[in-house]
This record gives sequence, C-alpha cells and structure tokens, in this order.
Amino acid sequence: MIEPLSDLPDGVIGFRAVGTIEASDYRERLRPAIDEAVAAGRKLDLVFVLGPEFDHYSLSAMWEDAKLLGEPWSSWGRAAFVTDHDVLAGIANAFGGLVPGEFEVFPLEREAEAIQWVAADPAREPAAE
Repeated sequence: MIEPLSDLPDGVIGFRAVGTIEASDYRERLRPAIDEAVAAGRKLDLVFVLGPEFDHYSLSAMWEDAKLLGEPWSSWGRAAFVTDHDVLAGIANAFGGLVPGEFEVFPLEREAEAIQWVAADPAREPAAE
C-alpha cells in the first residue's frame, strides 16, 4: 500500500510504500495528489520512501509507475526516492535521467534531507502572500 507522508512543506507530495504496492495504490492515492497539483498549476515536487516495511511492487504497479512519465515535462519539479534497498536504488539511479525535472536518490537515514531538497526546488512558484 502507499501511505501519504505527513508534516511535509507546502507544495510537497510525499508517500511511503508499505508491503506490496498495487496499481490501485497509484490510482487511489498517488494519482489524485498528482492530478490536484497539476490542476492547481504547481510543480510536481515528490518524495517517495521505500523503507524496511516495503515488500515489492506488483507488475501492474510497475506499469502505473511508468505511466507517471506521461505527465507534461514542464509539470515536474524535484523528485526524491528514499530507500536502502540497493537494487531499487541502483535502478533508480540508472534510470533517473529519464525522469523529467530533477531526481535524486537518498538513503533512509537522510529522509529529512530529501524532503528539504525537494521543498527547496528553485522552479517552485513563490507562495502567495
């Protein structure tokens, strides 16, 4: 399942993967948050955490993940992938250049730093006062 992260800076979308990730997790949790940000004209600044409670992605979830690249390139800001899973971190680093916007992989011990890096996206629209 995908659980939303709490206490994130304004404009940052964040999720934690727990157990098995299914396509329905993307459709019911991640996709609505992304659609809301795009509709509001905000950059997609995203943190995704895969910690020890993560088990695996279903094939249908992998497909849903790939479909995220269909968002307009101009919509993407910064994305941080936070994990200690060596294989997934390696895959993310290898394919990070295909992700629009800026993309970084962080170890779990640096989750707070990853969140701050995403929040500091220089392409982010200034907050209305």
